[in-house]
Amino acid sequence: MNRLRTDAPVIDVHQHVWTDALIEALRARRTPPRMRGWTLELAGEPDYQVDPGAHDPDARAASARDDELDLALVSLSSPLGIESLAPDEAIELIAAYHAGALTLPEPFGAWASACLTEVDPGALVNELERGFVGLQLPATSLLDGASYNNAGPLLEVLEEAGLPLLVHPGPVASKAAGDQPAWWPAIVTYVQQMHAAWFAFRAHGRPRHPRLRVCFAMLGGLAPLHSERVAARAGDRSVVDPDVFLDVSSYGTRAVDATVRVLGIDALVNGSDRPYTDPARLELGPAALHAIRSANAMRLLYPKEVFDDLAIASPA
Repeated sequence: MNRLRTDAPVIDVHQHVWTDALIEALRARRTPPRMRGWTLELAGEPDYQVDPGAHDPDARAASARDDELDLALVSLSSPLGIESLAPDEAIELIAAYHAGALTLPEPFGAWASACLTEVDPGALVNELERGFVGLQLPATSLLDGASYNNAGPLLEVLEEAGLPLLVHPGPVASKAAGDQPAWWPAIVTYVQQMHAAWFAFRAHGRPRHPRLRVCFAMLGGLAPLHSERVAARAGDRSVVDPDVFLDVSSYGTRAVDATVRVLGIDALVNGSDRPYTDPARLELGPAALHAIRSANAMRLLYPKEVFDDLAIASPA
């Protein structure tokens, strides 16, 4: 799956592919999250018509090659809420996801997943040993001190292994009331979740896990852009944490440029959220694109001593 290279590999840290194993496990369920044919039913969102072609492994591998990717990392779609199901249900679906992810062709690699209602750090160790690059958790599971206490044993495994955490939007608690449009959860709720998770990591996560490398999807819901308000209300500006990253999925040049002004270019990594959005076409110079698509992603994925040995140079 994941492989070291010294010629500046191009990496996408945020994609999704639903393999046959996961789809069949969802179709076998009687309650959400479940699939009926190609209709996805969730407790908190409108029914979603899945495009079968969007999850065809060979077609997606061809798309990754067209995007000139050397590594495309897939993860369980956390808005499904699988991680927070009852333990027997969660473990069954997560096992199906893991089994399918390991069958994906190159250039795919994958993030592990974990049950959060019966935390089992030993199970995570086993999955990491099978080749998963790190762990993805839903933002809704990392919003306060209590949730960090619950997930703590999993995060300690990552610290010990020198592997990263990906924070991704989680499930929506209840269906949008009234006349909210179908896009509301993705545009409003997911952003709110990521915003809250960004600040919860600052308040609770980093003090508990000083060695953890973490990446927040979709620019952390643009939470870093609130640094001036943080300064006004909390009394200090955000300190740039060299082990905290944000993927650029679903945003473009303006949002990326604004985030760079707050955190610098070293915090950003390439993520597309395929098949739900297309990769961003960022209007940036070659050095900035190299940092986002290659060097920063490598710093996220590998411990410093490994990354230093790779000696990835920026283009002239």
